[in-house]
Amino acid sequence: MDIRAYPTSFPLPPGGPKLGIGQAVKRDAVMVKVTTEDGIVGWGESHHGRAHTAVARLLETTLKGLVLGMSAADVVGVWAKIYKYQLASHGMGAGTSLAMSGLDMALWDIRAKAAGWPLYKLLGGVSKPIPAYAGGVALGYQPPAQLIEEATPHMAAGYKALKLRVGDNPRDDIARMEAVRKHFGDEIDILTDANIGYTIEDVRRVMPAMDALNIGWLEEPFPAHDHEVYRQAAGYGRTPLAAGENHFTRYEFSRVLQDGIIRIWQGDLSKAGGITECMRIAAMGSAFKIPFHPHSSMTGINQAASIHLLCAIDNGGYFEADISKANKFRDELCSTPWKIEADGCVRPNEAPGIGVEVDEEFLKAHPAIEGPGYV
Repeated sequence: MDIRAYPTSFPLPPGGPKLGIGQAVKRDAVMVKVTTEDGIVGWGESHHGRAHTAVARLLETTLKGLVLGMSAADVVGVWAKIYKYQLASHGMGAGTSLAMSGLDMALWDIRAKAAGWPLYKLLGGVSKPIPAYAGGVALGYQPPAQLIEEATPHMAAGYKALKLRVGDNPRDDIARMEAVRKHFGDEIDILTDANIGYTIEDVRRVMPAMDALNIGWLEEPFPAHDHEVYRQAAGYGRTPLAAGENHFTRYEFSRVLQDGIIRIWQGDLSKAGGITECMRIAAMGSAFKIPFHPHSSMTGINQAASIHLLCAIDNGGYFEADISKANKFRDELCSTPWKIEADGCVRPNEAPGIGVEVDEEFLKAHPAIEGPGYV
């Protein structure tokens, strides 16, 4: 078995998406390629963690050294060995969780290809329509009229839900939410994501408006570790708090479960420990009637894999459809990962494995760009 990691980037034009964490200036990703002795190739994505070259290096050195020679079919054993020798003994480090996620995803791609099945079947699922919301790095801090103009073609394409970026300031965030609700009516689900851009006072101010507008959730108003502030915010209204894209492994989600505050979980298959671990996290939430809406990472590999997983769990929620403009990692790096249908749903690919082909020439043409992705 051989393991390779490819950090890759492309710059964004000036005036690109602005979120609670700053102005986006580029997009990064880490692609993971695993080749078995029999010549089966599997692909996965490790989230860049805003340190894509470091994540790739960790994977190709320490983690590769731990698992090389193991069976590609032994996803649980590979996960357990990395946990024992790297993750558990040196804390729940995000870098290792990111790196192992892409490796785990590639191993599942291999297992399903070896079986000749699409991934959802190997995970115990069945092909079914998965409701999608229009999201990704889009629908940001524009004036209300421009925001509606951007959202309109996506609603016409079939989406029944969309996610708005909040975390700008309470006044303007409320104005945008009110305008979208007024324009599109009560038939669509409006979700919001603050990208850790809120203070506790901001949430106190926006929550009554969110309640009145029937907002589906408020995602990540604060950093993942601010457990006490989440507890305070939950007392300001009825809108559910959502998080999980920056919680790593089932061990961090177990703390979220014990807190009983965040009732919508959004683990990312490229961050939380891979497909193996997200299946565990979803099952843990299922026992407590907590829905699992996976956060989508940068590339079509992650997005397609997320749909497979949603077909295989009993508490699956929305697929986060990345509608951002000119995402080369969705449109050029790989074959078509998904498409929205008129009913507002997506369906899993039927080819063996994750069902997405990766263009290695793209990786050669788009080497890593160092530096921060948001300024």
